[in-house]
Amino acid sequence: MDGVDRCRVRRSFQRGAVEYDHHTPVQQRVVTQLLEQAALRDNEEYGALLDIGCGTGRLLAGVMEKYPHCLPVGLDLAGSMLSQARVRTGDKALLVQAAAEQLPFQNQSFNLIVSSSTFQWCDALESCFSEVHRCLRQDGRFFFTLFGDGTFYELKDSWQEARIACGFGCESGSDGTHRFHTAEKVRTVLENLRFRELSVTTTVEKEWYPDVAHLLQSVKRIGAGSSRPPAGGGLGWRRVLHRMAEVYADKYGTPRGVPASYQVIWGAGVR
Repeated sequence: MDGVDRCRVRRSFQRGAVEYDHHTPVQQRVVTQLLEQAALRDNEEYGALLDIGCGTGRLLAGVMEKYPHCLPVGLDLAGSMLSQARVRTGDKALLVQAAAEQLPFQNQSFNLIVSSSTFQWCDALESCFSEVHRCLRQDGRFFFTLFGDGTFYELKDSWQEARIACGFGCESGSDGTHRFHTAEKVRTVLENLRFRELSVTTTVEKEWYPDVAHLLQSVKRIGAGSSRPPAGGGLGWRRVLHRMAEVYADKYGTPRGVPASYQVIWGAGVR
């Protein structure tokens, strides 16, 4: 996976911060489940903890409520997301604007690091996980989710069929949709960094939309349409877009609407 435009991703989340929670039901369900996975063992205590890509602070606030004696830190690339997180967490958390690939913290700063639906926007997964490993204390825990390569498979399939039908060919990545990491890649990176007690699993979440237009608006709001600019343009590209919507509705439409699949990769490890 290459070519993620971090400036475009940041601008997308900057614009959508205020309404983000209204358009991300899958992400919110994932946060709820991740909080359950990050539960303490008997006689364990979490001191300093970090939420990478904290967004509007939903996961961070959940951890703070669950473990009121922790020292919470939230990090995000978009300043407007941090403003929303401040509303949710009050003055009880330290909020930092920075990138996941270069965490601005000293070695072994945290007992717990969590992240939900963030690392799919990072090309350099090795750098992100290496920084997590560096910032975790010995025996510190890492719980995270990201969207995997099965995400939006209906959209990708429909784009490819539409391109062929319109005479544009089927070059990989030419539709402008995001290319996600695989579960195998996630596991390999964690193993190479010598995380212990590894767990990498996948599930599939589905969300339903009235039509393809509503789906595309939702994709744009969560940043998936902004990671890299699409190829093509002009009337020809609009023709492909129109044909894609037809293919999508014909192949995947139901009386309930059109579905979008999210492959969720669940990861956990110990330093």
